[in-house]
Amino acid sequence: MICAAVFGASVGALLPRAARRFPTRVSPYAAFIPVVASASTGAIVCVLLAGALGPSPMLPFYLLATIPGLLLALVDLRCLRLPDPLVAVFAALTVVPLAASQPQRIMPALAAGAVVVTAYLGIALLPGRGLGLGDVKLAGVIATILGFAGWEAVLVGVVVPHLIAGPVALVMLLARRGRPLPFGPALLVGALIGVVTAA
Repeated sequence: MICAAVFGASVGALLPRAARRFPTRVSPYAAFIPVVASASTGAIVCVLLAGALGPSPMLPFYLLATIPGLLLALVDLRCLRLPDPLVAVFAALTVVPLAASQPQRIMPALAAGAVVVTAYLGIALLPGRGLGLGDVKLAGVIATILGFAGWEAVLVGVVVPHLIAGPVALVMLLARRGRPLPFGPALLVGALIGVVTAA
């Protein structure tokens, strides 16, 4: 647990500088990613994963996946985008090892990913563009990951992000602040809760 906390804190402390390398607009949420907050988040995420998974062969892959996962959250907060290469690395570090260790669960996992991508794509295509295509891709990856644990985990991963982002969006609407809301961090929190509760 201590090693996981140190790893997570180190990763979290280094990633804000990496997030600044993405040359796009800085969003109003960039102020929420100081180094201390990022390091603390990394430590908490890794401790939760280590505590839930224990000596599982998947633990090293999940810990490594916190690197692109945290970076995705930071970039989305800073730039309001989820770069495809980071989503691909996140998928490779999680889906591939899960498929190798649980080949019998590949089809249900892919089915979960397909269902969630279809639903999110429908939302993204609605007028007003509540979701971006980056959100759709990340949601599909997360649903595939959670699909290896079962549909209950997928449901947690789908519902939790809306429970997080929904109240925030409502407050902004009532305050008449029509700023776009980064949904990636909420998706990643949903993924973490889904993995932890399934374990």
